[in-house]
Amino acid sequence: MIVLFTVDVEQDCPPFLDSTRGMEEGLPRVLDILEAAGIKATFFVTGEMAGRYPEVVKGIERLGHEVGCHGDHHERFDRLPYALARMRLEEATSTLESLLGHSLCSFRAPNLKFPSPYIPLLEEEGYLVDSSTASYKWPFAGGPTWHGELLRVPASITSSALRLFYPVMIRVLPRFKGPLVFFVHPWELVDMSGERIRFDCRLGTGQRAAENLVRFIDYYRDRGAEFMTMKDFYSVSKKGRSSLPEAI
Repeated sequence: MIVLFTVDVEQDCPPFLDSTRGMEEGLPRVLDILEAAGIKATFFVTGEMAGRYPEVVKGIERLGHEVGCHGDHHERFDRLPYALARMRLEEATSTLESLLGHSLCSFRAPNLKFPSPYIPLLEEEGYLVDSSTASYKWPFAGGPTWHGELLRVPASITSSALRLFYPVMIRVLPRFKGPLVFFVHPWELVDMSGERIRFDCRLGTGQRAAENLVRFIDYYRDRGAEFMTMKDFYSVSKKGRSSLPEAI
């Protein structure tokens, strides 16, 4: 089984907050947990966070993780006209590539919303992987599919599962062979219980989320899972392309 562990790096609980405690407090916790576990992840970073925390973003890559794009600001692409969506994607890609000094492989749209007609925009920017769909969200994507040279890899389960009580979390974790695509936000590892935001955004944040993240990794590692980045998964999938379906 393959597990693709991903992190959406953005402001705290958008669109409800503009703070960045996740960048300052939560992200170091995520990195420490991954380092202790010896696994690499893909960090989808907004252009805004890359501009505000350039050394933090470069540090993610120095630790051996993949940095991907999460849009410019945390805004839904399905609410942007085509021309504006192109401009936002170009701006975010330019910010990240200028900072890191190389092209990017992977993209994920905020809220996992990226209209299929906009896929050519990703191809124009040279992306090879898109993780902007979900198996649990309408239109309920299945497994990875090829769209020309672009591989679309849906998220398997919402990050909110990380913040449930552990016995409940274990029951809702997918049991299929994979790839399992899980994501977390750095702000979820910060105690948000005192913030005036939706209850489901406050629930289980902070210590419970941090402890469950360790347990999540241990759960799948004990079952022989192989953890890899989106970029590595693309390379593996490219070699065995016939085993994945082409988009209709």
